[in-house]
Amino acid sequence: MVEEKMGACFTATKDQFDNLEKHTQWGIDFVERYTKFVKERSEIELNYAKQIRNLSKKYQPKKNSREEEESKYSSCRAFLTTLNELQDYAGQHELVAENLTAQIIAELAKYTQELKSERKSHFHDGRKAQQHIENSWKQLEACKRRFERDCKEADRAQQYFEKMDADINVTKADVEKARQQAQMRHQMASDSKGEYSSYLQKFNQEQNDHYYTIIPNIFQKIQDMEEKRIERLGESMRTFAEVDRSILPIVGKCLDGMTKAAESIESKNDSKQVVDSYKSGFEPPGDVEFEDYGQAMKKAVSETSLSNSRGESKPEKSNKRQGKLWPFIKKNKGGGPEDFSHLPPEQRRKKLQAKIDDISKDIQKEVDQRDALTKMKDVYIKNPQMGDPTSLDPRLGEIAQNIDKLQAEVQKFEGWLAEVEGRMPAKSDPPSKRQSAVFETQNNAPPVTNNCAQDRESPDGSYTEEPSSEPGQPPVKPADPEFDDEFEEEEVLPTIGTCKALYPFEGTNEGTISITEGELLYVIEEDKGDGWTRVRRNEEQEGYVPTSYVEVFLDNNTKELWGSLAMEFPWLS
Repeated sequence: MVEEKMGACFTATKDQFDNLEKHTQWGIDFVERYTKFVKERSEIELNYAKQIRNLSKKYQPKKNSREEEESKYSSCRAFLTTLNELQDYAGQHELVAENLTAQIIAELAKYTQELKSERKSHFHDGRKAQQHIENSWKQLEACKRRFERDCKEADRAQQYFEKMDADINVTKADVEKARQQAQMRHQMASDSKGEYSSYLQKFNQEQNDHYYTIIPNIFQKIQDMEEKRIERLGESMRTFAEVDRSILPIVGKCLDGMTKAAESIESKNDSKQVVDSYKSGFEPPGDVEFEDYGQAMKKAVSETSLSNSRGESKPEKSNKRQGKLWPFIKKNKGGGPEDFSHLPPEQRRKKLQAKIDDISKDIQKEVDQRDALTKMKDVYIKNPQMGDPTSLDPRLGEIAQNIDKLQAEVQKFEGWLAEVEGRMPAKSDPPSKRQSAVFETQNNAPPVTNNCAQDRESPDGSYTEEPSSEPGQPPVKPADPEFDDEFEEEEVLPTIGTCKALYPFEGTNEGTISITEGELLYVIEEDKGDGWTRVRRNEEQEGYVPTSYVEVFLDNNTKELWGSLAMEFPWLS
């Protein structure tokens, strides 16, 4: 019964250790699982921050004139602020990933190794104690069996002695020998009894220590280890939340910055910026006064005079043949004339002012370099051991030449700017003041359509053309071979009206004609929607001028004549 009871105790203790071993291993696995979860969360934060930064970088304005021009609009500045705030926003998510790695992942990884080592030590002590008590029990059982065997041997020896002593046929020597053997067995049994008693006391003490001290202590250590693991896991979960909470104030400031940027958008100022950027400086034309050209234009509306006009133009065939080379090729294939004379006055003024500002900045840089070299030269003069003062003279001479060139450039552009500002009409002057005095003596009549093409200006001040025309060029004449002979024998077109030059224009392109401000010209072909009007100065000089640079006065009779000519010569239309 004792053996069975002890065996049950040993088995129960071993089962408890097995259960605790499984549970603690599950606890370690859970810690590692949570560590993996936090690590993946950290990677997500890093990837999210990286994507936010790439997105912000993708939409950052490029360093070109177009993006710089957009920066003056409040909506574009607000968007740029939003992109910058997104950079800070991404930085906070990177901070979350960094804190999660430092405060949770690294700490839990280190703690997991310590936990595994501590767990291994506790279960090693438990197995060692269990093995020791089992070995003690086995030794006690061995002492017990030896004592039992010795007792049985002593009883048999005593019985044998008594039998030999009662037998009269046995010699005295045999009896003595049996008596000594019995005494020896009794002594062995007595020694075994003492050994068994002593080891039994020792085992009972060890068993008491095992079940009441050693094993409870080991179990307590395992329990403390498990409670510490749970508490450490709870602290990590609390840190997980605090890491996120710590960035909320900064994230809130980022969002507040975005909101403030959105509220700073001013639609009226943005629209005003557009107006200021693209206004041409042209004033709307005044009322067109009636100009009586009945006396001077009679020959232009008669068939006889028309034929005469054609006859007079025959010597000019070579000029007309030259006009067949349209579309005209620009002589200056760059970005326009250096003085920006191809632009409307207001746009030209802005370009000239910007050019002057840029050159002034370059002059200031050269001046700063000159001052720095001058100071260095003074130092060399005072301290010859530091350098040769004459070695700086070539560079100073080069800088002086650069400054002179740049100052000459500034004076040139300032002259053009003064010319533009002097020629631009004052906004306060009524349109009637800009009309030529030549027309003041004429009678009033209902105004004819004014073909000033201001409404066809593009936002940058250039002129719009038909799709078949090269941008900025006079219109293209049809190149149908069927009309080649007719074109070579083309006669001078009749005048259909007159025009007054509002601004000077330099006809640098083939097929154009230069005009001066206030000059009066004859109109021989009105604007066909491409921004160019064909005019004649005299019987030998004619060409195209921008419609927006002249004020056109068409005659009704000649307009009807132009329609009949268009039917007779289809290519004219």
